[in-house]
Amino acid sequence: MTGAGTTSPRGGGSETQRDTQLWHRPSASPSTIGPWLPEGELGVALSAGLLRVESALATAVASDHAFVSEAAGHLMAAGGKRFRPMLALLAAQLGDGEADEVVSAAVVCELTHLATLYHDDVMDEASVRRGAPSANSRWTNSVAILTGDFLFARASDLLADLGPDAVRVQARTFERLVTGQLRETVGAQPGEDRIDHHLGVLADKTGSLVATSARFGASFAGVPAELVTALTAFGEEVGVAFQLSDDLIDIVSEGGASGKLPGTDLREGIATLPVLFALAGDDPAEARLRELVAGPVVDDAEHAEALALLRSSASLARATAVLNDYADRARARLDAVPEGPVREALSALCTYVVTRTS
Repeated sequence: MTGAGTTSPRGGGSETQRDTQLWHRPSASPSTIGPWLPEGELGVALSAGLLRVESALATAVASDHAFVSEAAGHLMAAGGKRFRPMLALLAAQLGDGEADEVVSAAVVCELTHLATLYHDDVMDEASVRRGAPSANSRWTNSVAILTGDFLFARASDLLADLGPDAVRVQARTFERLVTGQLRETVGAQPGEDRIDHHLGVLADKTGSLVATSARFGASFAGVPAELVTALTAFGEEVGVAFQLSDDLIDIVSEGGASGKLPGTDLREGIATLPVLFALAGDDPAEARLRELVAGPVVDDAEHAEALALLRSSASLARATAVLNDYADRARARLDAVPEGPVREALSALCTYVVTRTS
């Protein structure tokens, strides 16, 4: 991401440039995939795998009932980075990346992610998702909730063919997703540090499914167990970094490139990491900021003021440092990965997470 003095995890020139170029090669692939593909044979293999995933997703959201198909395909048609399937396919390239189970597992993770988005939009009363009307605003909350349930059911159906171990991993992942959402809903408990609570919520709500994506991709490709463990840890840390970057983009984005208006979290009273740092601090320079962000900032003038103060704040710089730290920790996990294009691409993912603008 850019702005607010953000730097890459490496901070150096040549390796960061190489990683960024590797990860952002323009592609003729469908727009839903995004410009993530590396060069060479690995890029060709991932492109082919992602097309298989996209086809399987289209099949998974289809129903004999036209309205169910329309609702279930609504968010998929709106696009998305396919971050979780890409990570599964990339991890699988360390083994048998052509295995059919790898594609099925990648689809399970993306369906699970899509299902949570339908439910999240209901809980957040969101009107826009991925630049398009959310399902709950286009139809009703009931339709959105039931559509999410439908996608969970389709994911479970695919999962049943992957064996009891995969079912157990997914069940425990889903438990973490729900636990994270519950913890976020009820907030930090008395005596609990709000920043630690927030990072724990992100690990459960986002990191857990990204970790499972890497785990499934590697496992079903026959990657050795110790490498599966390292890739799972990588997925959790890069997943938290991905969510942190989403939250910072909401602040520093000037034109709503992320698909929502800048400062949406402020307007809705969602305390992301920069706001939590401001609220926890006592810096006189941030006194006015703390006053503004103590609750939802709905007045247009106050919203503009809060956004400007936050963009130039030490709290934003501290949150950016936490993002970089998670990316660095994820990159350190790659010491266990053999040198080569896959390791370079995973490293490039760490760079992408902290430099992306949407």
